[in-house]
Amino acid sequence: MWLLSLTYALICSSLAWAGPLEADQDTSIPEDWTLVGRADPGEEVQLTFALRQQNVDQMKVLLDRISDPDSVLYGKYLNLADVTQLVQPSRLTQKVVKSWLLSHGVQDCQTTITQDFLQCAMTVQVAETLLPGSRFNRYFREEQFLLRSDFQYTVHKDVSEHLDFVGGLHRFPPKKKEVAKSWLKRGAGGFHLGVTPAVIRARYNLTASDVGTAANNSQAVAQFLEQFYHPADLAEFMSMFGRGFPHLSAVDRVVGTQGKGKAGLEASLDVEYIMSAGANISTWVFTNPGRHESQEPFLQWLVLLSNMTSVPWVHTISYGDDEDTLSTAYMQRVSNEFMKAGLRGISMLFASGDSGAGCKHLGGGKNSFRPNFPASSPYVTTVGGTSFKNPFKLSYEIVDYISGGGFSNVFDMPDYQVSAVNSYLKDTKGLPPQSYFNVSGRAYPDIAALSDNYWIVSNRVPIPWVSGTSASTPVVGGMVSLLNDQRLLRGLPPLGFLNPLLYKMQGKGLFDVTEGCHKGCWDEQVSGQGFCATAAWDPVTGWGTPNYPALLALLVV
Repeated sequence: MWLLSLTYALICSSLAWAGPLEADQDTSIPEDWTLVGRADPGEEVQLTFALRQQNVDQMKVLLDRISDPDSVLYGKYLNLADVTQLVQPSRLTQKVVKSWLLSHGVQDCQTTITQDFLQCAMTVQVAETLLPGSRFNRYFREEQFLLRSDFQYTVHKDVSEHLDFVGGLHRFPPKKKEVAKSWLKRGAGGFHLGVTPAVIRARYNLTASDVGTAANNSQAVAQFLEQFYHPADLAEFMSMFGRGFPHLSAVDRVVGTQGKGKAGLEASLDVEYIMSAGANISTWVFTNPGRHESQEPFLQWLVLLSNMTSVPWVHTISYGDDEDTLSTAYMQRVSNEFMKAGLRGISMLFASGDSGAGCKHLGGGKNSFRPNFPASSPYVTTVGGTSFKNPFKLSYEIVDYISGGGFSNVFDMPDYQVSAVNSYLKDTKGLPPQSYFNVSGRAYPDIAALSDNYWIVSNRVPIPWVSGTSASTPVVGGMVSLLNDQRLLRGLPPLGFLNPLLYKMQGKGLFDVTEGCHKGCWDEQVSGQGFCATAAWDPVTGWGTPNYPALLALLVV
């Protein structure tokens, strides 16, 4: 203990304070949250301290090699112990942070196996002393209360060198997406075919025998926005729509606490369609409403992955927020967590969002497109959306105008996609003005699937016209799980981080989507249009949609 005290005394001897640890974090309060009042000084908060990791550059290089199908290291994944050895913070970092916390009486802390997160409970008064500048208030939305600070926090200068960020102060959960929309509102009347598991399997050429059989295969969906699925809905859905293929009618494992009340449309959609596309494969549901009002559910999920030695090979997540509302430090560290997953052979698939290119008003009559995170991370596979050209039959696919896509303002374009993206930028006529997007940023999505007019069962009621990339993402994830299944049966490793392989395939095994544009800013410059689909890769549908038997022939050899 004397060594920790001495360490902290040396740190604080100059009483030097750094600037805000997340200086570019948006601390404004979202419109849908209402201020209730100041938090009581004695009220408990739980904060997450992201300790600075070691060997991040080495982690990037190793992930590139493990994920490159031409590398001798391809598929030679690490276990969690190996990842810990690579990234765990230095002894000095751990000493400095722990002694700083102890000097403020903060002792109720839990770490992770990888030792790069500390989650600590303390009172509001202690938190505001520990992190000068912070001011905790209570906020309310619908039936949910949160504790958040509307002012930037700071830490001692020498401590700041050992932290990436502190979670539980600023970020609000994004607004719940309304995934249901009426076909009638889109200008077409009469009967619509609708998307069901049978339609998905027919369009992407899955036969009744294309189901999972490997004992060591599993897949997962993760849910955060107070979204919960009901087991009875899943059973009802499969009894209605799963008769043409072997399937499971129950989730094997729920990690977290299922909330009470009505099922969420998005949660129902995620579970029902990953288990229809990835049929007969063991499925987990990560549900993280947040155990405390000061916690960030998405961050809780990432911390949990760093504490589990065995997790499913495929994770699909329909969650995102605008890049410009998040700090660069936070997004870069979250991307490091995705790299850790990739090193373990985990495929992370994120929805590209439902706002097209997005739009940010810059003032003075100027606008720019608005990229979405984590869709813009270089270390996830981002899934866009499509619609049928003819909604009354199984036809070819065109762009779903909501499909998120564009170019990151935070992350540089990764090497694996430079050739494909530069070809798009060079060969495509009628691109939006370059003032609207960052031509050197990570471009997304990487792949797509149908995202329009799904049937689901929620609260025991069949519901049509459910749409969004929340639909396309679990469909692609389920098919990745099927490919993993066949690889595992043959003694091959799972596919892991998909993007280096996907871009080397250059569209092979996929249906190219070449028709349609997604939405953008409504102004004189772009007239409501973002980017448009073209041959090969584009920032609306990526490389296209899956043709399962062609992918099977390419990836299971």
